[in-house]
Amino acid sequence: MQFLNILFDTLLDIIPIAAIIFGFQYLVIRKKVKRLPQVLIGFVLVLIGLSFFLLGLEQALFPMGNLMAEQLSSESFLPSLAEGAQRHWSDYYWIYIFAFAIGASTTIAEPSLIAVSIKAGEISGGTINPFMLRISVALGMAFGITLGTWRIVMGLPLQWLVLGAYILVIIQTLRSPKSIIPLAFDSGGVTTSTITVPIIAALGLGLASSIPGRSPVMDGFGMIALACLFPIITVMGYAQLAEWLEKRKPKNKAAVSSDR
Repeated sequence: MQFLNILFDTLLDIIPIAAIIFGFQYLVIRKKVKRLPQVLIGFVLVLIGLSFFLLGLEQALFPMGNLMAEQLSSESFLPSLAEGAQRHWSDYYWIYIFAFAIGASTTIAEPSLIAVSIKAGEISGGTINPFMLRISVALGMAFGITLGTWRIVMGLPLQWLVLGAYILVIIQTLRSPKSIIPLAFDSGGVTTSTITVPIIAALGLGLASSIPGRSPVMDGFGMIALACLFPIITVMGYAQLAEWLEKRKPKNKAAVSSDR
């Protein structure tokens, strides 16, 4: 029954997309759709696939994210406290380790990032290494999610962290190679897609619900914003580092030749 409800809701979401595509094709372009049966079958597969994916989120990913946050932040799991002592933010170190690990692993497996990295490698003629690009984005995502969990534990305002990250992005944009800037900003967007967002959202909400004094509405959200920003920083940082190493190569060769 739950699957049928999700299937119906997904159908309502897909109908406007199909109406726009076919409307432009027949009313604006005024040409028939090539391989129409194949296209229609594709739409049906998308409908079924999205429905199963959403059902999987409800049945597995959301509950697991909440469960992990509750278990890692429960008093029985955390280090014991002396009577009357307040808990320190460092007591939640397993939360930070889990956030970093899950952020990096889900980003590496993100289909959108894989597609972007492959295309970037093809268009750049091999200048951009697709695997290193994915590693850079994964590290940025992992750091962003870890910072988000630390913010929830500390109860810090989100706007100050976002403002600081944006200032760093602006500075890096002015200093980075021009060719990498659009790719860096796209990399920050493609990370928050089908795999990463559900887990991040569930982790943030579960953690905010488990820590005393935190509000799931005020503190549970905001991790996705940080997860979008820090991949931009790490990709541009990777490009700046690669450019700096490339500039050092001729100097090293010249120094070796002069010694001889």
